[in-house]
Amino acid sequence: MEDVQRPGRRALLGATVLGAAGAAAIGAAGPAAAATARPEGSRGRGPDRLPVPAVIAHRGASGYRPEHTFGAYRLALDMGADVIEQDLVPTRDGHLVCRHENEIGGTTDVADHPEFADRRTTKTVDGREFTGWFTEDFTLRELKTLRATERIPERRPDNTLYDGRWEVPTFAEVLDWAEAEGRRRRRTVWLHVETKHPSYFRALGLGLEERLARLLRAHRLHRRSAPVFVQSFEPGSIRRMARLVDTPGVVLLSSAGSRPWDFVEADDPRTVADLVTPEGLDWIASFARGIGPTLDLILPRRPDGSLGDPTTLVRDAHARGLVLHPYTMRNENAFLPADFRRGTDPGAYGDAFGALRTYFGTGIDGLFTDHPDTALLAADDVRRGRG
Repeated sequence: MEDVQRPGRRALLGATVLGAAGAAAIGAAGPAAAATARPEGSRGRGPDRLPVPAVIAHRGASGYRPEHTFGAYRLALDMGADVIEQDLVPTRDGHLVCRHENEIGGTTDVADHPEFADRRTTKTVDGREFTGWFTEDFTLRELKTLRATERIPERRPDNTLYDGRWEVPTFAEVLDWAEAEGRRRRRTVWLHVETKHPSYFRALGLGLEERLARLLRAHRLHRRSAPVFVQSFEPGSIRRMARLVDTPGVVLLSSAGSRPWDFVEADDPRTVADLVTPEGLDWIASFARGIGPTLDLILPRRPDGSLGDPTTLVRDAHARGLVLHPYTMRNENAFLPADFRRGTDPGAYGDAFGALRTYFGTGIDGLFTDHPDTALLAADDVRRGRG
């Protein structure tokens, strides 16, 4: 495996090229890639790279379909999303499945299955107590009897129309799907893959990184040029992945005062505020290719909920060759900064275009969004100088 080095951010976003094996694994680049310049030294079936800013479909097009379903992933591709995100948790028999959390009471119909009533329990995950049903207590065969449901029906009642239509996908199925869709659509299907609660699962004997690395290697997506990002809120998980594969790693960053859970377990006193300093970013850049900060670390909110002045995070990260993929933009008033809300209905759409133009204007390299169609229009405005 190659030594872990950090490329410049344009080398990753502006000139990432699939080799012959990588292109075959995720899909041949075709007309969708033709609008981008072929970088010098490109190899194989190649011209393909991410635009800047890139639109990352957060758990698929989750503003319109129940998250982490093939319905949400497929719709995101249909809309033209540049990257599709998956969150990974394991089953009892070690399969990686796509769920935002290992507690699945809110995202499946498990409560309607009397045969699993005795699986309901209370667990502590990363210091927080949860009651419900957990993927690590189900075999894959059992989990496949469940169907996905909308996680926030009070905000997205229209999405409940699709409750029960789709299974919980495995990541292996997603990789096969991405390969087939890439061939069919003649475009590379990029993925953004998160290891969820890796320390918690490692303590259960269900380490995520080795399982993920095996799947990436099986699909020849373990190289620096792979159209896949591996992300985690635990820097240790990205460091472990960097020893296993060369797939680009991204460290996710929550609120400034929070601490990654692996830091808590290791008695490491550093907080996210420490990691976004120049020294902290230097450390991250020694093993990762990018960061995924909450948007508030880039544009903090004032006490009234409106957007304040930008921090230096974008400039500081770019100076170290790190890409920035912040999270998460949504159209609904409930999730927007106060100065972009319209009306009093929390579920109604606010001025999402205005918020997106403001976020893109900070110079970020991409953005996670539940509504990729909205973000794509805003990103196109920025690329054409209309922002």
